Amino acid sequence: MHDRIDALVAEAYGWPVDLSDDDVLTRLVALNTARAEEERKGLIRWLRPDYQRQRAGVVDAQSILEKDAQLAAPLLIDAKAQKPSFPTPERDRTAAVFAALLQARAPLGAKAIAGGFRQGAKVEPAIAKILAALARLGHAYTDDGRIYALRRAA
Repeated sequence: MHDRIDALVAEAYGWPVDLSDDDVLTRLVALNTARAEEERKGLIRWLRPDYQRQRAGVVDAQSILEKDAQLAAPLLIDAKAQKPSFPTPERDRTAAVFAALLQARAPLGAKAIAGGFRQGAKVEPAIAKILAALARLGHAYTDDGRIYALRRAA
């Protein structure tokens, strides 16, 4: 069964069936790099257009013409829709703040993190409380109680 699946996947990618694991990995990395470059230029290859466009907050001018089609089209990105909403459930809020700290190149404060969400300053107090809790639990550190960074394991 695994051999049949491998053969079908290779056929779907247009690759020879007898590739080594290293060759498959090399080709997948190259494909990922090419797709990332396309996306950086605004070209998205949607697999599930209706679902993906809505979740990404993207307006695709061609989707109006080609309903339910799998397509690759230049995108018009709604600037307001690019920022995600700050989650409502408490555990999701903590995860969102943790993710912001994880992705940051420098320590962040509540104001900077709040700026990454649609609600902006409205959610800043909630983010400040989460940052303080992460510091109390030892997941983040701060020198002044305003700017935080994740603790990294050595």
